[in-house]
Amino acid sequence: MKVKIIAVGKLKEKYLKQGIEEYAKRLSKYCKFEIIEVPDEKAPETLSEAEMIGIKVKEGERILSKVGEGDFVFALAINGKDYTSEAFAKVIDQATVSGKSTITFVIGGSLGLSEAVMKRCNQTISFGRVTYPHQLMRLILTEQIYRCFRIINGHAYHK
Repeated sequence: MKVKIIAVGKLKEKYLKQGIEEYAKRLSKYCKFEIIEVPDEKAPETLSEAEMIGIKVKEGERILSKVGEGDFVFALAINGKDYTSEAFAKVIDQATVSGKSTITFVIGGSLGLSEAVMKRCNQTISFGRVTYPHQLMRLILTEQIYRCFRIINGHAYHK
């Protein structure tokens, strides 16, 4: 089983990198885990609707170039489905037994995800209605993936 996170932008904060590295190390006993960064587009403070769409399209093309044809794809979206950790673990477990060898999570840029990425995803998920910095979301998502594998394998971690 392979799990990958495709994220727009470069992670610079050392403390976030260290947290992600710790959970990635823990995940190594359950799956092959990787994070793929794709470049973000520079976006000035004020953008027209057309400029916003153009930026999302460019970032979306970069994201989709990293998605495998047979991947089960989760897109993180504020309007996605909210899960408890246990329910999220069941969804991941079902994806693994459905014949998909790679589960891919997509974290978009500051403007969100393109229509093409949203069409390609199998499911949208949300971690609540609050907005997290995209860099912090990588750490939160990595921890939640680890938590799911602990739950799936019957290990106490989710309490």
